[in-house]
Amino acid sequence: SLSFGNKVSHSNRKTRRTFRPNLQNVSFFSEALNAFVSLKVASNTIRSVEHNDGIDNYLISTSSSKLTEDAKRLKRRISKALAGAAA
Repeated sequence: SLSFGNKVSHSNRKTRRTFRPNLQNVSFFSEALNAFVSLKVASNTIRSVEHNDGIDNYLISTSSSKLTEDAKRLKRRISKALAGAAA
């Protein structure tokens, strides 16, 4: 989501600006799929994935309402792969 604010110059002039998320194209290794998956994520999400010990654990522990369509699709693929490996 975009936030708005003022850019304030040295002379204290104020002009409108937008605060945008820091998006990065990143490849994560999925152990369940045994393959690299590419996603466009915010830098904060990269830290969350590392904190959760990988993309598989992060997606499974995160609510689907907080994920993008690509991430939801990947979450379903990972869930099926894990279910198949457990059976």
